[in-house]
Amino acid sequence: MSEIDVNINSDALFAMQDLLQDQFLPTLEFCLTEFDRLYQDLENDFDSNLTEATRHAHSLKSNAAQFGADSLAQIARQLEHALNESNMALASELKTALPAHISATKDAINKLV
Repeated sequence: MSEIDVNINSDALFAMQDLLQDQFLPTLEFCLTEFDRLYQDLENDFDSNLTEATRHAHSLKSNAAQFGADSLAQIARQLEHALNESNMALASELKTALPAHISATKDAINKLV
């Protein structure tokens, strides 16, 4: 298995830490669990509700970007665009890559904080 290339924008992550102060860790923990929930919702709606699947990809993109998970946000952005264009082959490929990238992203963030 090839190593996953995860890019965490530590400036964005630490800016959130400065902004949230003592609420940072609980908020971060919630955000990391949201990555998993949004992926599961995306998976559930992928074949049956394109609008909802696109919304989940958009939310994942936003949540990831907010905490500096740039590479995860980029995959979610590409997935959102593929869904908007009904490019289901690309969307499926990107969706398949998400679980491992989410896991690697969470590990990378947890190592920084």
